[in-house]
Amino acid sequence: MQVPAPFEYERATTVDHAIGLLERLGSSARLVAGGHSLLPMMKLRLANFEYLIDINPLHDELGYIKINDDDVRIGALTRHRELLESDELAAAFPIFREAERVIADPVVRNRGTLGGSLCQADPSEDLSAVCTTLDARCVIRGPRGERVVTMEEFHVGPYETAVGDDEILVEIRLPRRPGHGSAYEKVERRAGDWAVVSAGAAVWLAADGTIVDARVGLAAVGPNTTGIPEISDTLRGRVPDESAYEQAGAIAARSCDPVTDQRGSEEYKRHLADELTRRTLRTAVERARS
Repeated sequence: MQVPAPFEYERATTVDHAIGLLERLGSSARLVAGGHSLLPMMKLRLANFEYLIDINPLHDELGYIKINDDDVRIGALTRHRELLESDELAAAFPIFREAERVIADPVVRNRGTLGGSLCQADPSEDLSAVCTTLDARCVIRGPRGERVVTMEEFHVGPYETAVGDDEILVEIRLPRRPGHGSAYEKVERRAGDWAVVSAGAAVWLAADGTIVDARVGLAAVGPNTTGIPEISDTLRGRVPDESAYEQAGAIAARSCDPVTDQRGSEEYKRHLADELTRRTLRTAVERARS
């Protein structure tokens, strides 16, 4: 039987209480919400911590979706199910519902959280690709106050983030701009599995139909969730057409860093990066136009 090493357990009652516990216990403690990634690693003894701090009681404080004129703010303890079922969020950013539909299964979606997904920093994680695509900002709180970082700054490396040992991710902010459309596609071996390759795209169109800005985020094709600035630079000011999508797909294929594994060969994954980039850009433009 695979069981974790012994650990102490405490339930946090407020965000400040959780931060105080982290400050006192240091790197020997970890926060747990859904636990779908952390607990299996502890059972396999790939991760060993002396203390687990349960932050599920903080859902009332950190489980929310606030739609504002300038941005959308999502609490880090918002459940996958809540993201999936929010019609307001789907209207603002269709990419979220499309990604949530292909994440794991109902059991995981009922308990897993947006903050937990981002803090796991798995290179194959769907919501990391979504937030990279939407140019999200992550709000991190600790004993010295709050700081806001970009997704590029947030993900330091595989399974490593900018959140310190005595800090907690509390909110994700997604800027809103007019003329927006977004889309998400994922290739997986079976329903709910980790991606072979997934891609998210977001575009913002001017009144004359040209591209003001565009962003593409890929997952499962390198050590980190991959944003591709070259695609954004190439598409700005362009008329969105098949030639533009083809060029973006080619950039995605050569810019990612996949490895051959049980999910597919490097060549196959580059092909998927190309194809999924084209598809998601095409759909995002159609939604922006409508």
